[in-house]
Amino acid sequence: MFFKPNRFYAEGIIRRGLILLLFAALLVFFILPLGELFKLCFYESVPVTLENSEVIYRNTFVGLKFIREYFSQESLSASLYNSFYVAMLTGFFSVSIAFIYAYAITRRCIPFKGVFKVIAMLPLFCPTMLYGLSLVYLFGRKGLITTGFFGTFDGFNIGLYGSKGIIISEFIYSFPATFLILLLALGNSDARLYEAARTMKAGSISQFFTITLPSLKLALMNAFLVAFMLAFTDFGAPKIVGGQYNILAVDIYKQVVGQQNFSMGATVCIILMIPTLMAFFADRFIQKKQHAVLSAKAVLLQPRKQWLADSVFFILCVLIATVILLVVGTGCYAAFVTSWPYNLKLSLKHFDFSNVSGGSMASLINSLKMSGITALLGTVITFLSAYLLVKSRCMNALRQLSNAIVLFPLALPGLVFGIAYVFFFNRPDFMLPWIGKLQNPFNGLYGTLWILVIVNIVHFFTVSFTMAKTALNQLDKEFESVAESMSIPFWVTLRSVIVPVCLPSIIEIAAYLFVSSMATVSAVMFLYTPDTRVATVAIVNMDDAGDQEAAAAMCLLIVIINLGIRVVFDRIAMRLRRKTERWRQR
Repeated sequence: MFFKPNRFYAEGIIRRGLILLLFAALLVFFILPLGELFKLCFYESVPVTLENSEVIYRNTFVGLKFIREYFSQESLSASLYNSFYVAMLTGFFSVSIAFIYAYAITRRCIPFKGVFKVIAMLPLFCPTMLYGLSLVYLFGRKGLITTGFFGTFDGFNIGLYGSKGIIISEFIYSFPATFLILLLALGNSDARLYEAARTMKAGSISQFFTITLPSLKLALMNAFLVAFMLAFTDFGAPKIVGGQYNILAVDIYKQVVGQQNFSMGATVCIILMIPTLMAFFADRFIQKKQHAVLSAKAVLLQPRKQWLADSVFFILCVLIATVILLVVGTGCYAAFVTSWPYNLKLSLKHFDFSNVSGGSMASLINSLKMSGITALLGTVITFLSAYLLVKSRCMNALRQLSNAIVLFPLALPGLVFGIAYVFFFNRPDFMLPWIGKLQNPFNGLYGTLWILVIVNIVHFFTVSFTMAKTALNQLDKEFESVAESMSIPFWVTLRSVIVPVCLPSIIEIAAYLFVSSMATVSAVMFLYTPDTRVATVAIVNMDDAGDQEAAAAMCLLIVIINLGIRVVFDRIAMRLRRKTERWRQR
């Protein structure tokens, strides 16, 4: 008697096959490139002469040779201290100021709260190079503040190029992330604790130090670690305002692009990864603790009007928002200036990139293509990956391992992925033990727009995967149970029920991937060719060539596109969310 497989058995085979395919993709695009990076750090190609006088190169294990060489060079090893110094101060300032801003919005009765939230999110739509360019126009040698608005008043020089410029730009860059974390934490406070404190005659200051700060200590630590990781790994702004102040991210660029020293570039990548991984694991630990202290019986705290305190916090919010608008707005304004600082008449000539070194309108079109494909393909991949890992009940060990792997891109800088992809995809073949030479089947991707799409999907995979996973976890498990009882295949349930219900979240994922891909530079910095140069790379090239006004114009175009896409996607998500709510009320 022959075994006749039923439909459930066939579905199980399909699910297992998809999970295996997902795990294989994680190995190829996550693990193996990083393995090549580590290999380059600990192995050296040594020439070997054969008996027939032919010279071949063999990889020889050299241990910590390159690491020792790195720390033996004072100019290089100082970058590690500089990166720590910049990241620590950025974390401190970002958390402190974001706390004031978030506290004012959640705990004080101030006007224009919606406007303040929008301004706080504005840096998310800008490439980090814009902050550097704006600071040059404000505090550079010919900047507005440095020259006192060109002699209107006595200006002052803050010494922009170096640690000060990097810290200011990284503060703007990390502010939205720290603000969101603290905004959510402050919004989850329990009003019953404050009511009890008032009953016991505790004043506002006493309540702040005995209730507010202790309840926020984990959120403050979480926000600090996030700001630390962002500042520690950023490349764009330090490249413009860093001057001779070396940090690890810029060192990688100098070693690989400037000196073609790939082994040292890989070594700096490994050194850059260690602190970020430590901060990442500490952040994950804190997040678990944060979830454990939340109470389901908490009562929402409503702010009470206090004229003096509300006025003070409103003024502070206005000052913080003004700084953000000033930094972003100055770079956008400079894009229209004829010739800074000699001719301040407004002109559109800088938007003609045909005569500019290192940039062209084709680079912006490439960015649009890359971001569009990343948003479309990345959304499909991340949502299906989340569905397989969340809703499947087979191959539990492999699913748990895959869940662990997909968290790592959040901890790894884009520069690390960029360098790793160069070493992995640019190799024509691999030498495998007992097998010999094997042709690299992925080599054809190198030098194409597709490699840029892939590295962006991988770089931003964790956040988009988490968004999809959160949406899927909110669905009742009975959807699958009912479908199984009615003999409906899982792909029909996915297409007809799960995707329509999760469509607002899917739109959010697509918007996040598009905006992030348009603004990123670190992940694609080492993978582009003259035909696939994207807008953010063109900005770096234009700044190197001294065409800063044109670089500012390209930044402005990216900001306009990102804001436009965000508005369109938000409207689509809002309409879909309303339809979903009406469907649930039936």
